[in-house]
Parts: sequence; C-alpha cells; structure tokens
Amino acid sequence: MKLYLYIILILILVMINHGSCDSTIHVGHRVSLAIPLEYNDGFIGRAFLMDYGDDTKQIEPSFRVALSTEANKGKYSCSLEVFLGDVKLKGPKNRMGWRTGTSGQGVERLQILRTGNLVLLDVLNQIKWQSFNFPTDVMLWGQRLDVSTWLTSFPRNTTSFYTFEILYNKVALYLNSGRLKYSYWEFKPSKNRNITFVELGSNGLELFDDKHKKIAQIIASWKVQPVRFLALGNRTGNLGIYFYSSTTRKFEASFQALNTTCDLPLACKPYGICTFSNSCSCIGLLTKKSHMVSDCNERVPSRFCGGGTTQVEMLELNDVVTVLKDAPKRINVTKTTCANLCLNDCKCVAALHSYGNYDDPSSEQCSLYYLVAGIKQVEKGLGLSYMVKVPKGTSYHHNNPSVKKWVLIVVGVVDGWIIILVLGGLVYYLVHKRRNNLQGTNNDT
Repeated sequence: MKLYLYIILILILVMINHGSCDSTIHVGHRVSLAIPLEYNDGFIGRAFLMDYGDDTKQIEPSFRVALSTEANKGKYSCSLEVFLGDVKLKGPKNRMGWRTGTSGQGVERLQILRTGNLVLLDVLNQIKWQSFNFPTDVMLWGQRLDVSTWLTSFPRNTTSFYTFEILYNKVALYLNSGRLKYSYWEFKPSKNRNITFVELGSNGLELFDDKHKKIAQIIASWKVQPVRFLALGNRTGNLGIYFYSSTTRKFEASFQALNTTCDLPLACKPYGICTFSNSCSCIGLLTKKSHMVSDCNERVPSRFCGGGTTQVEMLELNDVVTVLKDAPKRINVTKTTCANLCLNDCKCVAALHSYGNYDDPSSEQCSLYYLVAGIKQVEKGLGLSYMVKVPKGTSYHHNNPSVKKWVLIVVGVVDGWIIILVLGGLVYYLVHKRRNNLQGTNNDT
C-alpha cells in the first residue's frame, strides 16, 4: 500500500463576479492533489477546479485553477496555473519561472487570499512566502509596492523590455535595451512630495508618503465596477488598470497611461515614424550610388564605432520627435554643435535639438540618444529638430558641414492617399464651380 502526501490549495479568494454569491465555489473550498510519499520517477499529477456560476448556458468557466506535480530529478516540482476570465497566469513555455526558497521552513499549505496574494503557510498559519513580495508584470487589488520596486514586461521578438518603476518622486514607464534606459511616461505628485509606497485600491492606484498619507492618485475612469488589477502590457508597454465585465466576461481597461498609438515607444520599427494617422512610415534614405530608398533600418548600421566621423553624417528630419526621455542633455548649444556632439560620440545614433521653452524662449538644449525608437510626427513650428546618424552619401544637398536636411520620407500609403484625395476633390470642386459660373454668365447674356 502506497503512502501519499496531499498538497492542498485553499481558496480564500473573492469570486470573479465582483464578490457576488452566485458562484458554485465558496470561500474555504479545497482542492487536493495526492503524490507518492516515496519518489516515483515519471509521476505526473493534475487537479482542476472550474467555476461556471449559475449560468448553465456558459460554455467556458469564468474561473479556473490547476494544480500540477511532476517528478523531476529526484524531487517533485509543484506548479499552479490560474485562469481569470480570458486572462491566463502562468510562465512562458511552461518553464519554471521562480522558486519560493522555503525548503526546510515547515510549509504546510498553499493559500490564495481574498486579495489574490498567493502565500505559503506553516502549521501556525504564519506566512513563509508570499507572491506580493515578488511582482512580475501584474499588480492586484490591495497589493502594495514600496519605493524602488518595479513591474517588468518582456515583449516578444526583441531584446528590449518594459518596466513600471516606483521612484521617490514619481512613478514612470521605461524602455530598457541592454544597458540603455529611457522613460516614456511618468506621473508625479504635486508640490514635489515624496513617495514611500503605492497601493492599488478600488478606484485606482494610490500614492502614499512615509506617514501613510495619500498624496496622489491615478483614478480609473470606470467606477461602476471595482478595479481588479494593474498590468504592464507585454506587447505595447502601456500601463492599464482593469475591471471585470460581467457582460463580456473579459477584463477591460478603465485607465491607460497612453491613449495614442504613436506615444508607445515601440509603435514602429527602429528608424520608423508613427504618423498622424497612427500608421508607420519609414525614413527613406536616398544614396548617390544606388538611388534606392532603404526600408526603415535595413541599410542603417546599428553601430558606428570604428569608422571615424568622416564616414557618417547627421540627417535632420522635419516635424518629428521621439517619445523617449531622460537622454543625456546639454544646454546652451546650437543645432550644429548638437549634431557635432553626436558625430564625435560613436555610440550616439540620434540627437534632439530644442529651441525655446516656456521659461526661456531663447534657450537651446541638445539631447543625445543611443537608441533610435519612438519617433512620431508632430505639428510644425515647435522648435524641435530630430537628427539621426547615417552613413555618408545618404543625401544630396549640404546645408552646413555636419547637418544635412531631410531628403525623403516615404509617407505612409494611407496618409499619401488622403492628401491626394483631398487635393483632387478641391481641384474638382474649383473647376466645376468655375464651369457653372461661366454657364450662368452665358445664359444671362
């Protein structure tokens, strides 16, 4: 007769239907999974729990949890998968993402609290480990994050990643690429007050000082349903606060930090421009030799070190800017000097020169970038000049020794057709109106 050890999952979790009592799973419900007391190579155990509520016509459950145990190299590996509506919480490719590190601490059971905090308890119900201390890309209702902590999100098919960071003077979103780090959104408390921790409440993200006094809040716009979680998007890098819709049976955003596609840091490929129509357009680079236009970064090297400044030049782009911030900045420098600063730094790939601001209309600033990303189209006359480093011979005309004017930008097809249709319609209207006027004059005579 084999002896079995039981792993018990106790649910102390508010049901997804906003705390209503129509769930078939009640507080304190247990799911048990038996595993051999002695190691059994090849053993796999699964336990499932699903809740359909009182809706007998519902095809998919609104809440699902799975407890899994597998024999692995002389030990049993235990994992938990939670499905909330259409959101699945688990590691990529079913790989182990973390270990609790609680071996030998007398852990007796695993429990999900009503806040969503996953805890490991000993026989005295003391917490030995909790998921709230190790946030990933999601922050649950009631969860608290101290200053100098962050959420991290990894988009696919890129070496870059996003972070949402809690700093003493602000909360901010960052694009990270290797050792490079640029912010693209931030929220600061008024009166320069410092942050000690943040907490996700029913109405949004609340910011507190060291006296536990609320000093600011990011309010969720949808107040009919309570906030469930905050998430950092893997694909977009956008920050959202979500509630559960009982109508759609999905989580929907009640707040988003960035509401326009072009404000996203990776809305387009490198050397691509996000236009007013939220479509991507490539910077067209016309060379003397081939007379061919490159497709985004197809012909632009990612590194310029080793070639010398005589092999490169700065190409100025009209009416564009980058959403990336926190780049090294110089003040009281001209556009030409700004371009030369980037030319003389082989790691610099772009520069942003600004002329005039609210406090000092005559001031000039230069920001140097080591990453080309987040470029978007802006209105004319803002006093901004964005320059990218390219191989020499990219364009024809020289306006000064270090800066060349923008040669050609391949405007998005949608934008181009809109312009053509508008101009064509205007010409047709004027010609048609002129013909009508001439016919009226002939009839009068």
